[in-house]
Amino acid sequence: MPVAIFALAIGAFAICTSEFVIMGLLLDVARDLHISIPNAGFLVTGYAMGVVIGAPLLTPFLARLPRKPVLIGLMVLFAIGNIACALAPNYELLLLARLVTALAQATFFGLGAVVAASLVAPDRQASAISTMFLGATVANILGAPAGTAIGQWFGWRTTFIAVTAIGILAALAILALVPHLKRPEDHHFGRELRTLTQPGTLRALLITVLGFGGTFTAFTYIAPMLTEVTGMSAKVVAPLLLLFGLGMTVGNPVGGRLADRNLMGALRLTLGALIGVLALIGLLMHSPIAMVVLIFLFGAAMFATIAPLQMNVMTYAKDAPVLASAFNIAAFNLGNAGGAWLGGVAIDHGVGLSSLPWVAAIVSVAGLLLSFTVRREALTPTAVSLKS
Repeated sequence: MPVAIFALAIGAFAICTSEFVIMGLLLDVARDLHISIPNAGFLVTGYAMGVVIGAPLLTPFLARLPRKPVLIGLMVLFAIGNIACALAPNYELLLLARLVTALAQATFFGLGAVVAASLVAPDRQASAISTMFLGATVANILGAPAGTAIGQWFGWRTTFIAVTAIGILAALAILALVPHLKRPEDHHFGRELRTLTQPGTLRALLITVLGFGGTFTAFTYIAPMLTEVTGMSAKVVAPLLLLFGLGMTVGNPVGGRLADRNLMGALRLTLGALIGVLALIGLLMHSPIAMVVLIFLFGAAMFATIAPLQMNVMTYAKDAPVLASAFNIAAFNLGNAGGAWLGGVAIDHGVGLSSLPWVAAIVSVAGLLLSFTVRREALTPTAVSLKS
């Protein structure tokens, strides 16, 4: 892989560390700002909504500009948002700063995926995207846990200062390593918008929402499932989440390589594997030994779907790859938020924790079934037109 892709991966690492680290710092933030835990939880929801808003708000305009300056500018916006989080004197300004920080995510990942794919041969585009998304994987394994530890030792504001530093490092890496890529002269926003709203692209985005949404229907509540159903000690939850992250590291490149060979086949295979793992969790949740293995496989199956889902949207929207790629990042976040909401609703309506994986599997099954309505010609890899 070109070294420029790893510069993009540093940006992905910074962004996802900032996104996920707040979950480990909610208690510290709530105590320091004198707010309730539910109110602190809006710092997670608000960030997700910022990602969804950022896709249509920024991407259509930034997609017209040269790639490299836009990527650097997005990392600068990200750094400003995080330093604002560190300096926020109250909850309201912290929530606003989180929203500003999130605005950069969809466009950075969307544009970054297109740039990464444009730097390699057509038969390696999915692998290039999975390499960039490796930064998100490492953020789950190292970034968020390390950020949580720093926040607990030195105060939660210190964590956001550290993330700001990583964002600046990513901007410098992009400045030094990513080649200058100009925006095609034939850019036409109206045509790109029509491409984005065509049935095939909308279906691909919906496959992302449903297929990936099933993961968070279960993953959001993985800690109480492990402690209350499996009977494990709360002390082993953190090590098991690390094991989950290691599974993500394994599954991410596997999904990319499969998608390089046969895009739609890889999409169906990875979604099928995810559904299978969720079903096994539902069947074997009472076995601690089985759950140790399944937690690893859950992480692997979850992140194996990333590259196929991203390439699926980009392939359909050949005339609007940046816009479609950014909207697909928003689709991931809609799936995350919707899955977590559905899991909570299911629990409130009497569905036990032990049955939650089956609810999650049903959501992902809907995405898998939708993939079988795809045209036959989409079954083979199709190079996305990404010349810059």
